[in-house]
Amino acid sequence: MGCRVMGCGVMGCQRRGAGCGGAKHAGAGSGDAGHKQHKVLGCQGQVQDFGVRDTHGSPLTPPGCPTDAAMEEDPSRCQDAAKLAAGEGLGAEVQLDDVVGTHPEYNEEEEEQKYFRRKRLGVVKNVLAASLAATLTYGVYLGLLQMQLILHYDETYREVKYSNMELEDIDRKVLMGINVTPVAALLYTPVLIRFFGTKWTMFLAVGIYALFVSSNYWERYFTLVPSAVAIGVAIVPLWASVGHYITRMAQKYYEYANYKEEHVQEQRQAPRGACSTYIVVFQTIFYACFHLSFVCAQMPMLFFLNNYLYQLNHTLYGVKHCGTLSHGTLPGFNKTVLHSLPRSVNLIIVESVLMAAAFLAMLVVLLLCGSAYRPTEEIDLRSIGWGNIFQLPFKHMRDYRLRHLLPFFIYSGFEVLFVCTGFSLNYGVCALGLEKLAYLLMAYGFSASACSSLALCTLCLRRQCPLLAGAFVHAAILVTLFCWAPEPRHVVQAPLLYSIAVLWGMGSALNKTGISILLGMLYEDKERQDFVFTIYHWWQALAIFTVYLWSGLPMKAKLSIMLLALGLAAGSYLWMERKLAQRIAYRLPRIPRPRHKMKGYRYLEDDDSDETASEGEGASRRHEEDDDDEDDHQHPAEADGGDELPKDERERMG
Repeated sequence: MGCRVMGCGVMGCQRRGAGCGGAKHAGAGSGDAGHKQHKVLGCQGQVQDFGVRDTHGSPLTPPGCPTDAAMEEDPSRCQDAAKLAAGEGLGAEVQLDDVVGTHPEYNEEEEEQKYFRRKRLGVVKNVLAASLAATLTYGVYLGLLQMQLILHYDETYREVKYSNMELEDIDRKVLMGINVTPVAALLYTPVLIRFFGTKWTMFLAVGIYALFVSSNYWERYFTLVPSAVAIGVAIVPLWASVGHYITRMAQKYYEYANYKEEHVQEQRQAPRGACSTYIVVFQTIFYACFHLSFVCAQMPMLFFLNNYLYQLNHTLYGVKHCGTLSHGTLPGFNKTVLHSLPRSVNLIIVESVLMAAAFLAMLVVLLLCGSAYRPTEEIDLRSIGWGNIFQLPFKHMRDYRLRHLLPFFIYSGFEVLFVCTGFSLNYGVCALGLEKLAYLLMAYGFSASACSSLALCTLCLRRQCPLLAGAFVHAAILVTLFCWAPEPRHVVQAPLLYSIAVLWGMGSALNKTGISILLGMLYEDKERQDFVFTIYHWWQALAIFTVYLWSGLPMKAKLSIMLLALGLAAGSYLWMERKLAQRIAYRLPRIPRPRHKMKGYRYLEDDDSDETASEGEGASRRHEEDDDDEDDHQHPAEADGGDELPKDERERMG
């Protein structure tokens, strides 16, 4: 029988016939001189003395152990002490197992399901937070710009508030800075996204929008124009990173929903089309929220500026022609639109509310938006070399799928600015007055938000349906606008104008949502998505710049250009789908392998345990390929197209 007696020093007592085995005790000994070693030998009570004695000089027996006289009278007391010690030791071990051992009711599979359920909820939270931040950011920017342009247009406001500061010239340079600067965005946007990461690029861009709001507290050339140029710099990085972020969240949701799949556990590329459902749902959620920014943008005008505007009989007194008969931007519009000037204190209050909303958008991105990639994945994305990152957006435009979608990208920029300027001013304001501008754009925003849900039809219909349906709606409206010139100051035409705004919102929703869904489906490789969304939003920015340049053209010329662009976009898209149906190979540039520097905490290249999903798309292929980039660029369809094409096509290509 083995036992342990804590405190008296008996470590073992083994019964053999008539005697007991010995035991020894080791004291704690960390600076405590009173604890020494003792040894109890045999049942005769012979205690080995180690120099510990009582005050009378006799050897000291540890507390709880039998004395010499007691053991001589009753030798069985040693055995009783050993049994008691065995019971106490067994109880201590049971308590320890209760603390650190596996709980009898623990279900590993159930806990794993709860963990990944929390992860999926976190992804949904990220999508909602990014959507809210984008809505607030664009709503604040559009609302402030609209309010300031109306105030600066008024002749009396300019003379009284700023005398000879030439606000009109400053406004022209502000619009030029916002619209011209994005022309260079293709050169730096991928570098920004790879350097800062997707989330931090979003945060930086939202911060620049907040800077633009703050510059309007002190309206001077050196505050307004530089902040407008900064806005132009941030436009393409913001929307490219947001589009990439939403698509990446759809892929992460798929990974957390199918965590038992082998390719997910090994962090390899998902099967083609596996994430399509989540891409459709998440892009629909995003655009349903984002289009509400057009509603939010009208709040300053609805609750503040409308109180100072003249009625339509005054503002439209000199307007002779509307709609398709008009030239430029509402010729003949009265130079005085404010019947009384707003107080500076009231303007500061409105701008402070907008600044608070912009700051809230920054906090939402900072605190609620999670990272799009794991840290090692972000290092891999950066480690392909900055020269390659700079070149890859241009190389991706070799892909015929992107080339065929370019007309749709351009038309997407045309239509969003046309509804905010051409239609709203030359049709809506010309017939209903400036005081109805907010209601017209709110009808557009509510319609676009509600009709974004129509993109969910992609789940049960062919993916061509949303884009072609939106194109058909816009084509019908453009033909109607081309043939219609509303009467100035004729309020009876309001129902027709609101109906056109609602239908245009439906077409815009199908257009924007359909393009983002299509890009997410065609380019599932997360190493390419930031390049693809950069190309999309860069061409959209170029189209907006073109609309800014053509502002002086006749309305019929503008409508003709838009009809031509829409027809070309629909035809080019159908041609692309036909090529894909015929399994014609497309070219994709090879993504170089990450080149890691051997310093810091970064793992070594030969450590397979840290291989990330960014290396998974063609890991086996890349190990077999030659490192010569020129061969890959000459035959990109054979090198990379195979991973993007269906299996039977890859076999056909040999």
